[in-house]
Amino acid sequence: MNNKKESTMKNYILSITVCLLFIGLTNAQIDRSQRPVPGPAPTINLATPQSFEMNNGMKVMVVRNTKLPRVRIQLLIDNPLYAAEDKAGVETILAAMLGNGTTSISRNDFNEEVDFLGASINFGAQSGFASSLSKYFERVFELFADATINPLLDEEEFNKEKDRLLESIRANKRDVSAISSRVSSALLYGRNHPRGEFTTEESVQNITFADVKNYYNNFFSPENAYLVVIGDVEFSKVQAMANVYFTNWPKRSVKKITYSDPQDLPGMQINFVDMPNAVQSELVVQNVVNLKMSDADYFPVLIANNILGGDFSSYLNMNLREDKGWTYGARSSTGAGKHVSRFIASTSVRNAVTDSAVVEMIKEIRNIREHLVDNDKLALAKASFTGSFVMALERPETIANYALSIETQNLPKDFYENYLRRINAVTAEDVKRVANKYYNIDRARIVVVGKGSEVLEGLKNIDRGDGTKIPVRYFDPYGNEVAEPNYNIEMDASVTKETVLNSYFEAIGGKAAMQKVNTVLLSAEAVIPGAPAPVNLTLKSHSSGKLATEMNMMGMSLMKQVVTPESGYMVMQGQRQNLEGETLSEVATSAHPFPELALLKNPEATLKGIERINDTEAYVIKRGPTSIYFDVATGLKIATVTEAPEGTSSVYYSNYQEVSGVKFAKNLTIALGPQLLEFNDATVLVNEGVSEEDFK
Repeated sequence: MNNKKESTMKNYILSITVCLLFIGLTNAQIDRSQRPVPGPAPTINLATPQSFEMNNGMKVMVVRNTKLPRVRIQLLIDNPLYAAEDKAGVETILAAMLGNGTTSISRNDFNEEVDFLGASINFGAQSGFASSLSKYFERVFELFADATINPLLDEEEFNKEKDRLLESIRANKRDVSAISSRVSSALLYGRNHPRGEFTTEESVQNITFADVKNYYNNFFSPENAYLVVIGDVEFSKVQAMANVYFTNWPKRSVKKITYSDPQDLPGMQINFVDMPNAVQSELVVQNVVNLKMSDADYFPVLIANNILGGDFSSYLNMNLREDKGWTYGARSSTGAGKHVSRFIASTSVRNAVTDSAVVEMIKEIRNIREHLVDNDKLALAKASFTGSFVMALERPETIANYALSIETQNLPKDFYENYLRRINAVTAEDVKRVANKYYNIDRARIVVVGKGSEVLEGLKNIDRGDGTKIPVRYFDPYGNEVAEPNYNIEMDASVTKETVLNSYFEAIGGKAAMQKVNTVLLSAEAVIPGAPAPVNLTLKSHSSGKLATEMNMMGMSLMKQVVTPESGYMVMQGQRQNLEGETLSEVATSAHPFPELALLKNPEATLKGIERINDTEAYVIKRGPTSIYFDVATGLKIATVTEAPEGTSSVYYSNYQEVSGVKFAKNLTIALGPQLLEFNDATVLVNEGVSEEDFK
């Protein structure tokens, strides 16, 4: 035992000595005054796909990979650009319908078999994906081919998917981020360009079942199709199976329509979209880019974008997030491909710093154009690409995407084998050169979507850098140009808080009818796209100053709040929290079937003037952090907006209908930040359905 211990100790000492010696020799050989020279780029050996072309035009590529007993199928239909125009959204409905059965297999049987095999099959409007264990590959391949060639397209499913799409559009109606994305694309490309068009309620209403079938017949064609199979499977087997299961896919000529390329503005410009419900501003700086992956500039642009806004340590993110603390993140991207694309830098910031953030974004774009990036930053960007590239090679879908890119982007066969070598060859001078070529800040379109009454004055005073102001143009949430918003609407001197409230009372039925209401029960549901079930809302109020609110889904309570004149509490995710102090006082102001009655006697409630909200002029009564909006034309309450440190919450009211002599809003849209819940066609009961038990 002692000999063993002694031997172990000797070995341990020897190991330490060797390590110290190695460290000493290494330190002695390093010249700290010289920057280390980067090592050679790793050698990349990508498997070359075996391929063949079928009689119908589809090209099939196979890469054998036996690391795991799995196979992945990827279908890409590389069609020319096409705009659906007044039927925008037809491709979304088709994508939702594909992969749910075939003309010979019912929807339920198809999905049950796929689940039983532990496989997955999914489709896009011009793509498809499937994966399975290799022992089930042939059956999954057969199912995938059947779903591709003989999809089950029935009118009942069409109507369901059309309704789902309409619900999704309505849910995003006031989503500032969604509006920013839509308007930015529409303004840069043009609404008639495939990359600038967008889906609206009107375009979806125009779509018929025949339109979906026609879209499939016109565009889901093998003429421009590529099928990539990667995994534990032999090339000969895939070839034989493709010639059996895909041979009946008829070749159809796909429409080829030419669209004019978008052009940059003659000079820098701010395009502003007013969203009164916005709690923060969405900022986009963009310009047109014509860059192909086969161009010599492609790799320098990858590095330039990484340094500017493609990485956590990028110029934009370090400035706006780390230094200023204005945002959770700022980013950029630079498009490249066979179609015209764009450079885009974007972020979200609070209202108070909107104009300052625009100034800083412009500054950082000019910085990368005017100054050479330092060597450490350049090396970090290259290391980032090297790490990401090598890690991505472990995923089968990466190899599939690389194979598709080589075919569809007309790239040399060794493009990805030389990828890291070309990344490492990029110099600081290259970065500056391509930044000047592709980041055209002096002709950039700066799109800002935010609350105009708080941010517009600052935006109008931004200097473009030569002593002149950046011009501002105004657009609605659909990219239509409009007049500058007017936030100083003149109000008749005879209008007071009392006249506004009394007009509201008369509009809903009068005080005499309101006094007969002791309790109100309102119940409604909201559909959230992608959620397993609707969200149910129940509001119960009592004229003695009591309110009980609850939201639940599938019988599970998401939130419950109870307020009485004496106390209040909230329960979320099973955790109860008592409401006290100012929080209780604020919530208690709504604890009444008609909380507006209390505003008459509240000296803190004041009439602030007229504002536009959702394209409607409204009187605004302000009480603490809450603003209540009353339609100037109808007198009806149309919105309540409450500011809080954790964010702004809003409720919008519409579709007033009479119940027991009083009009109640049967449509309520609740906005919590970007999340919208639309509760439509509510059931309202007066003086029934409410008991004292509800407020305990």
